[in-house]
Amino acid sequence: MKLLFLGLMRWSITTLIVLAATLVAIQLWNRYETAPWTRDGHVYADVVRVSPDISGLVTEVAVHDNEVVHKGQLLFVVDRPRYTDALAQADAAIASARATLEQARRVARRDRVLGELVATEAREEDDAKVQTSLAALNQTLAARSTAQLNRDRTAVHASVNGYVTNLSLRPGDYLGAGTEALAMIDLDSIRIEAYLEETKLRHVEVGDRARIRLMGDEEDLSGHVESIAGGIADDQRSNSPNLLAAVNPTFTWVRLAQRIPVRVHVDRMPPGTRLILGRTATVSILPSNPRKNLAARGTPP
Repeated sequence: MKLLFLGLMRWSITTLIVLAATLVAIQLWNRYETAPWTRDGHVYADVVRVSPDISGLVTEVAVHDNEVVHKGQLLFVVDRPRYTDALAQADAAIASARATLEQARRVARRDRVLGELVATEAREEDDAKVQTSLAALNQTLAARSTAQLNRDRTAVHASVNGYVTNLSLRPGDYLGAGTEALAMIDLDSIRIEAYLEETKLRHVEVGDRARIRLMGDEEDLSGHVESIAGGIADDQRSNSPNLLAAVNPTFTWVRLAQRIPVRVHVDRMPPGTRLILGRTATVSILPSNPRKNLAARGTPP
């Protein structure tokens, strides 16, 4: 009887160990192979590269490094005195063109009053001078509009709400038109980019809730899947000189799953959370489809 009892005990313990190992193996499989979560997530945002539309010396820098700025706020000023003088020259050119036009019109009116005393060719020349003077006036008006536009664009303003980072611009620096002067992080575009393995994408849909844990923080952020990337670069293919596809002839037997960017919008975050561009995050997707919830049980806390 005692031997039978010992045998049953051994069998029961062995069965429990096998069941426990099986459950652990299933949980590990779900967690690492099918559950839609990743430690490869990063805080991401659009970066606005600010550059002037005109060339000149920087005469004023109105912001500091890592300063939060609002849309429309002054960032820096480029060579305002020079473009103010150009605007004054345009105004003088307009005054001269108007005087020339008025003189041409007076001559044309006088010749018309004289009638037959003035040759037809002379009257035609007078009309041509009026038209030429009018065209010259329109040209100076257009030049004045351009000068005014350049004068207005000596002051460069923020186009988005954000903060300036890695600022090295100083008064006295020379900037060419289109030269990048500083970078701004668009605060309204901050999100989390989660790079999920392609084998887990079948468990992810737009609108699914997401749990986010930034590295170094102790509280979670909540969000939802905003979009899934439509494509990534194919490193096995390139273009040849004759525009035909050049495909890598080698194929490795061990293939790692590609990682696809999944954009996660942050809906709620604890007070004091710093969403700094580039921070690392662990992202767990919580599928809204009940059939997919079983796979999501393996997501880490």
